[in-house]
Amino acid sequence: MRDRVSPQEWQTRVDLAACYRLVHHYGMDDLVYNHISARVPGEEGHFLINAYGMTYDEITASSLVKVDFDGNIVQDSGTGYGINHAGFVIHSAVHRGRHDVACVIHTHTPAGMAVSAMDCGLLPLTQNAMFFSGVGYHAYEGPAVDLDEQKRLVVDLGEHVAMILRNHGLLAVGATIPEAFITIYWLERACKAQVFAMNTKCTLPGEDVVRLTNERYRPGQRRRIGELEWAGLLRLLERRYPGFRD
Repeated sequence: MRDRVSPQEWQTRVDLAACYRLVHHYGMDDLVYNHISARVPGEEGHFLINAYGMTYDEITASSLVKVDFDGNIVQDSGTGYGINHAGFVIHSAVHRGRHDVACVIHTHTPAGMAVSAMDCGLLPLTQNAMFFSGVGYHAYEGPAVDLDEQKRLVVDLGEHVAMILRNHGLLAVGATIPEAFITIYWLERACKAQVFAMNTKCTLPGEDVVRLTNERYRPGQRRRIGELEWAGLLRLLERRYPGFRD
């Protein structure tokens, strides 16, 4: 595959395969379900997504499928697998509607699903949660296979970097793959901490502290989210899950 794509696309494939392996490593995968996608550099209207049938720890740079915004496979993976239709519906909607987004991550973790079912949604209980100035909320409409739902997904996400899909799971986006991964990682930890905290009486920090914390986390304050973490995460993968670059 490396000889059949541009150097820029190959680097995106490597980083996206790494992202799949990292989501597996941190326990955010769900068998062969869920999906992570990345916009193909220099190819408007194309993005990469997993072959539906491979587990996240199997994903490699070459096994990713290139599709267009209408769900047509532009370049298959050679694995014999197609793509998840719900994955196409969700990811094509975000990539089409948010031109600032290069990567979209969707998960079904127990903590994420639990918070998605809570009336209160995500609370600013922890520093991880205060990273988010707010998150979008999208009402559950059943499995995301209806193209008409795309417009509501985009409206509900708005300009947020994360969205809670009610009674379903979590979604995070980023201008880079590392940024999207760190965003879903922090969102997952915030949800997990909230689920743990629900067993007792909780203390919420003041609105001024929440706002100040969020301002100090915003990209551009010191560095782009994910820049510092990514090299170390790739080293972890080289030690634990070699082969993602294949």
